[in-house]
Amino acid sequence: MAYDRYVAICQPLHYERIMNSRACVQMAAVAWISGILHSVLHTGNTFALTFCGGNMVDQFFCEIPQLLKLTCSDSYLTEVRVIAFSMCLFFGCFIFIAVSYVQIFKSVLRIPTEQGRHKAFSTCLPQVIVVSLFVCSSSFAYLKPTSSSPSALDLVVAVLYSVLSSVMNPIIYSMRNKEIKAALRRLTEYDRRLFQWLSGSLAVQLKL
Repeated sequence: MAYDRYVAICQPLHYERIMNSRACVQMAAVAWISGILHSVLHTGNTFALTFCGGNMVDQFFCEIPQLLKLTCSDSYLTEVRVIAFSMCLFFGCFIFIAVSYVQIFKSVLRIPTEQGRHKAFSTCLPQVIVVSLFVCSSSFAYLKPTSSSPSALDLVVAVLYSVLSSVMNPIIYSMRNKEIKAALRRLTEYDRRLFQWLSGSLAVQLKL
């Protein structure tokens, strides 16, 4: 998405040539394949761990830092190395995104009209917010020292990077659709009228 925004704003005349269907398929394939390999690597290392603690994790899913707290041998060091390698790749992607958006914002600030700048910022800022939320919360979850006592903060952070950031993307991009905006306005108006009618009915019953 960052590369798509970069090409659309910084090289608009070459957008159709650069972001063709082949390029989109290749980027999607790389994302899916790398995600699958990453998952397989972590899953294989997890099965190789030796657990001697309880079978309860202080999380609503089997998060790797929580699983490492249950190990009782040095085999967990392999998984720690995998996590360190993953974080290096992770921050490499983040740096690529950050550089792309620096170039995007430099190009946006050169747009002569305020309306054009506003439209460009409204297109880019939602993704920056989602990416920042995901990067900050997941980095905190995987880089902070593990503690033996459960923490509500760990649950909140896990929800932020595993659920909220994934849910926000379709919501943000759907809100830019005019038909969805119109449907939401009609729904809001209906709810407001229903609330007024219920309030009026309740007031009449209380008077009676």
